[in-house]
Amino acid sequence: MTTTTFASIPIPGEGLLPRRQVADGQLLGPDDPAIHVITDFTREHPATVDEDRQIDDALADMVRAGVRALLVMRDHRIVGLVTSYDIQGERPMQFLQASNYSRHEDIRVIDVMTPWEQLVAVGWHELQSATARELLHVFEATGRTHLLVIDPSGDRSGCVVRALVSRTRLERQLTGLRRVG
Repeated sequence: MTTTTFASIPIPGEGLLPRRQVADGQLLGPDDPAIHVITDFTREHPATVDEDRQIDDALADMVRAGVRALLVMRDHRIVGLVTSYDIQGERPMQFLQASNYSRHEDIRVIDVMTPWEQLVAVGWHELQSATARELLHVFEATGRTHLLVIDPSGDRSGCVVRALVSRTRLERQLTGLRRVG
């Protein structure tokens, strides 16, 4: 029997997490199950950001994690969603014009995110029997880039956010996109 001897090595620089692989999964047809395009938080850790984080730092977090959206948190509760488009689009300039702030560095995630009350969600149980085509129709009807997948909890205080769905990921995985209609 051969044994391997390991020796400790010096740790160079900072400790970083590996870049997440953009694994969009298998290609789907319009009638394939929609469940194949979700980021299921029972299997993958959700990408989150504190509401007070500076937007450029949040964007850097997205790049490191290989995602285009972050769930926005306050005291371990989801209070919104921020996308790379929210940060790189018109929202920061609109915020500066409407506020007393004058510097881009002063803008926080809470200033440009979509608040919880304005997010669009689909139910976990309904999603399990939906097709990719039906999910695409929800995106088209709402004009959103991301949908929450919620599983109502037993109490009345809230719901469990079970997953997140990206329109870009759905469209990338969907074959025969022109046939969907």
